[in-house]
Amino acid sequence: MILADKITEERKKNGWSQEELANQLGVSRQAVSKWESAGAVPDLQRILQMSELFGVSTDYLLKDEMKAENITYHESTESYAEPLKKVTMENANEFLDMKRNGSKVVANATSMCILSPILLIVLVTMAEDSVFHVSESLATVFGCVFLLGMVAAAVFLFITYGMSESHMEHFEKECFETEYGVSGMVREKKIPMNQFLSEEQLLG
Repeated sequence: MILADKITEERKKNGWSQEELANQLGVSRQAVSKWESAGAVPDLQRILQMSELFGVSTDYLLKDEMKAENITYHESTESYAEPLKKVTMENANEFLDMKRNGSKVVANATSMCILSPILLIVLVTMAEDSVFHVSESLATVFGCVFLLGMVAAAVFLFITYGMSESHMEHFEKECFETEYGVSGMVREKKIPMNQFLSEEQLLG
């Protein structure tokens, strides 16, 4: 059975006239008439629409040798691929700016973690050498408070950066298509951006 016959058969099974089917598909009755007489072939979008309306798979509609009872469409087990997200020049610049600013935040937070125990070490050493009239235990308390404060601030920076980055994570995890000129712009900025990120990581 060819596509034209299948459209006719499925339409009649559902008790629809050509005009009723046309209204559901957003086309003219003449278009449906041409499909059923094999005078024209529906485009892919209409094939997908009819697949859902008739409750059959696109394979059944397009492959002459397949039988309807073997390929009944089940929404729970079959789904259609969603169109790829399009990345504009504005999106790309926003993503690159986020990466640049984020590298500074990560570098600063890392530096804070590394420097956090310094005051503790200095205070304890000075207390042991009696540089100040402060007991070693009190120096340890002050040093630990400073250390915990620095670590807490660093964790806060990491968390806020992660939250700000979350709305752009699809650029790294999902497939997408770009507008004209976006790929070229990204390539131009890639080398200086990589150099900048390397410098920030070294500073961190």
